[in-house]
Amino acid sequence: MKTRACAVGILLLTMVIGCAGSQQQNLDVEGNYVAPASIYSVMDSTSLVYTDVAAGSPLLDNPWRWLGFLLHPVGQALDYGVNRPIYSLSGHMPYLFGYTSEDAMLDSQRR
Repeated sequence: MKTRACAVGILLLTMVIGCAGSQQQNLDVEGNYVAPASIYSVMDSTSLVYTDVAAGSPLLDNPWRWLGFLLHPVGQALDYGVNRPIYSLSGHMPYLFGYTSEDAMLDSQRR
């Protein structure tokens, strides 16, 4: 029980620390406001024409994003090793597994 409580406490602490950042990311070292690279949102598809996306991104990126980059190959391996074989097996016996035509359509659209 102590181990579980400690693990949950560490998880909550890392979540709080990961989310605890400056509300205003557009500050330089002295604390002065620095205007963004563009008035266009970096998520806007047309912004690639008007600005450099790397210049508009925040300087201190979220550490969870880096963890996501590192764990992406693990997710891909699980997808190809576990998820896709289950879809293939259930596609051969749809009456047994409840595999619908919508599942078949979604499975056919995978890359």
